[in-house]
Formats: sequence, structure tokens, C-alpha cells
Amino acid sequence: MRITDTSDLWWKTAIFYNLNVETFMDWNDDGVGDFEGLGQRLDYLEELGVTCLWLAPFYPSPREDNGYDISDYFGVNERNGNLGDVVEVVRTAHDRGMRVIVDLVVNHTSVEHPWFQAARSSRGNRFREFYNWRDEVPENGRANMFPDKEDGVWTFDERAGQFYEHSFYRHQPDLNTANPVVREEIAKVIGFWLQLGIDGFRVDAVPFLIEAEGENEHDYLRALRSYVGRRSGNGMMLGEVNLPYEDQEVYFGAHGNELTMQFDFVANQYLYLALARRDATPLIEALSTRPKISTANQWANFVRNHDELTLDQLSKDERTEVFDAFAPEESMQIHGRGIIRRLPPMLGNDPRRVRMVYSLAFSLPGAPVLYYGEEIGMAEHADVPGRSAVRTPMQWSSELNGGFSRADPEQLPLPLVEGGASPLHVSVAAQQNDPHSILHFIRKLTAAYKKSPEIGWGTFEILEQEHSCIFAHRLTGETGQFIALHNFSAEPCRVSIELGENNDISHIVDLLDDENAALADGLLEIDLSGYDYRWFRIVRPGEKRIL
Repeated sequence: MRITDTSDLWWKTAIFYNLNVETFMDWNDDGVGDFEGLGQRLDYLEELGVTCLWLAPFYPSPREDNGYDISDYFGVNERNGNLGDVVEVVRTAHDRGMRVIVDLVVNHTSVEHPWFQAARSSRGNRFREFYNWRDEVPENGRANMFPDKEDGVWTFDERAGQFYEHSFYRHQPDLNTANPVVREEIAKVIGFWLQLGIDGFRVDAVPFLIEAEGENEHDYLRALRSYVGRRSGNGMMLGEVNLPYEDQEVYFGAHGNELTMQFDFVANQYLYLALARRDATPLIEALSTRPKISTANQWANFVRNHDELTLDQLSKDERTEVFDAFAPEESMQIHGRGIIRRLPPMLGNDPRRVRMVYSLAFSLPGAPVLYYGEEIGMAEHADVPGRSAVRTPMQWSSELNGGFSRADPEQLPLPLVEGGASPLHVSVAAQQNDPHSILHFIRKLTAAYKKSPEIGWGTFEILEQEHSCIFAHRLTGETGQFIALHNFSAEPCRVSIELGENNDISHIVDLLDDENAALADGLLEIDLSGYDYRWFRIVRPGEKRIL
């Protein structure tokens, strides 16, 4: 994809917000969220500071896996609305300066998809080659992504008379994406949604999308990126690639021409190890090895997402540390590698610590991604099994069903959180006019992020100082230098950082709290309280000033 104007690189400094239409806002009171309800809440999202909506799957689906088991790529779940409603939401979002991306889930389908139903009918059916079949299960086969739920990746289908492959659940047969005909169908799906005004895609489980033996499958990823660019001009692809940095790097492409963005799973997992130890060292060491990327690419930084908090890139002992700190009960863990909790309960609902984490996430080089409800400090529902514990309805008010719907509670897709984190205590309405709320704090972060283009564009550097509990970093860009400090410990400390000779510095701006900072002869000295955080801009003579 050729980009001649960097203003087309909107994703470099976007603020993403991931939501599931089904659990965000129900406008027709049938118990299920819909596009009309989402449209009624776009003003709220604009005020929050969101610049790109990421919509979880809303396609027709049996919904055995949160909608990621798709039975029709060209439709809308009738309880969520219709294509006209989608277009209206996209148009309205664009009017408010927000982009919209949707999930592209083409590594597998639902068993109910017409392709799979036709493929089962006979070996001679033209859709048979849309999937991977075997007469016998291969020896030494690879493990399933859900080893506690599935015995392997092959399941026998009585009607087909063969085993079919499924990297995930057995109700999600893998598509044979090495098949040129399947690739043509995927291109139609992409073209269809771009034509309706969608600005890009969050690409699900990318390594499984392009996996095929004996071919240079990254050619296919480059072709997809090029196709998206041709069809939309500035469309993008945000990829889910949960791999070590050295393996993840190749998915950007040698010239930055494969995935546009990738989630930083490595930094996310080492963030939690650092939180467990109250020591910034694990995160510092991880980010020190983060690969440099092309100008047209970007990292997506997140605290939580719609799945489990996966810890599979940590060692067994490190994973145990994080489990002991944040998920000590077996019911809080899943798949032997992840945690099914939201952040506030994991941190003992300590507002200082919660705010420090979000301040850090917004200040790291890249673009921040919020999961719905994070901005008000929503908790998980401990009695909802599996990953759905963090997928409960949005809590708008203390009214019936948290203001999500006026339907009978039994009609809701999932029950609302109970206890001290219920809508009676945690809601948008309760925080809307409270300047001390987490909602107002997130708004402050989005505003400060928008005034700090160095975060998305600048050169990243870890700053040396004497405290292992402190994460200090600098991002240098055309507008000046952005510096952030974060204390992972409950103990206060004084931080001293050498910035250079004093006569090279015009002035220092506190971007969050307008507090004083000592600056003399190029030495920045700051007193940080427990779990404290600070953002600064260091402006040198001749540099542009953004206040």
C-alpha cells in the first residue's frame, strides 16, 4: 500500500474502543444490544475521546463463542439490527470524527455456515476443499488452542465420513485459506464491508489465517493489505498475533506492508508481571527488545480485552507469580494460561494503582485500546463461566439492568455484575459529573494523548534512574520531548533524571495535573507518591509548542 501523505496514517494516534453491540445498549428492549442503541451512545463515546470504534462480531452466528463462530459473513444478527443500521452508525460515527473497524474472522467458520454444511454432504462437493479433511488423525498433531476444552484439532464428522480440522472449538472448523477460491471469498467479504464505509479490520488469530505448508504465506498477508489499501485508500488491518517479538515482527512485513498494526501482547503480559512484583524491571526489559517498525505501522497497547488475560509468553514460574497475585482461585483462571478478571478487582480496587496502569498504557509508544466498561472501572461477574465473565452488559445507570435494557433480566445475553461493583455502585451516570471518577480520569488521558503526538510518532527511549519500581521513558518528536514516570510501588520516592544541559531546554509542561517539577542544569527531579504517575513535555528552543 502506497501512502504519500502521513495524514492518511490515522491509526498512528487513534484511541480505539472495543465493544460488543450485543452487550452495549439495547434500544428496542428485547434484552439484546443493537445498532440503534449504539447510535444513541456515540455522543458519549465522542465525549470520552474515542477516535476509532472496534466492533466485535455482529454477524449471524449461533454465538457459542461470543459471535466468533460466524454463519454468514455478509449479514447482521437480526437481534442486533440490519445492514441499514450498520451504515447509519458508520455515517454518524464519521460525522463525529470516529473511524469504525470490524472483526475479520476468516480463519474458521461456524459448523452452521452454508459452506461447511455443503462440504459435509459429499467428497465431491465443491465446498469440500474449503476446509481441511483427513481420513485418519495425523500422528504427533499440534495442540488445540483450548487444551482444557478440546482433546485435539481433529474431530470426526459422521455425515462427511472424515475428520475435519479445528484449531479452536470443534464447532469452528478451520477454513483452508491456502485454497485460491477461499481467498477469493475472503476478498469479497473485505470488499463488501469496505464498500459500506468500514475503515479497516481487526484480524482474528492471524497466524492461523495464513498457516499452510510449503508456501510463502506472508505473500497472502501482503496481498490482503494491498487489497484493503486499494479499496479504501487509508484502510487498515489490526492483527492479533500473540507471539514473542522476534516471531511477531515478521507479520508487519519487511517493508511494513503486511499488518498495519499489532497488539503488543508481550508488553501486556510483562506489565502484569511487573504489577505482581511491584517492580518495573520486567516491563523495562520487555520493551527494551520491542522491534522497531515502519513509519506506516503501529503498536496497539491494551490493559484488558474481550478474551482471557493470556500469560502464555511468561515462564511457568512467572505465570505462577501473576496467578498468585491476581487470580489465586482456580475459578479465576482458564486454559492453564489466562485470567478471566477485569483490572480493578485484580488490583484490590485501589484507585491509585488502577489509574497508574491506564496512565502507563496511554503513555507507551503506540495507540491505546480500551475495552468497553474500562472507563468506569467495571468488574467481572465471578459466577459467569469462562471468558464471558468480562463480557457482561455495559453499566449505564443504577436503573433496571444497569440502564442497558428495560427487558426482563432473564432476556439479557449475560447477567449484570452484582455486589459492590454492580450498577448501583459503578455506572456512567454515577461518574458523569464526578470530577474524581475514573471516567473523568480516562477523559483526561484521552485529551492529553491527543495533545501528545510524540506518543504515536516519537522515538522511544527508556530513561535511566535509580529506582527499580519506576518506569521512566521518553518519546522525542517534532513537537518536543514527552516524558512519563510511573511508580509500580506503594512506597514514595524521589526520581532524578538527566535530560541534558539546562540552556537547551525552553520550559517544562505538566500534561496531566499542572504540578511543579524541579529542573536545573538539565536534571529533572520529581517526588512521586505510591503508585504515582506524571506526564511532561520538555520543550527546547526552536521546537513547536503544544499545550
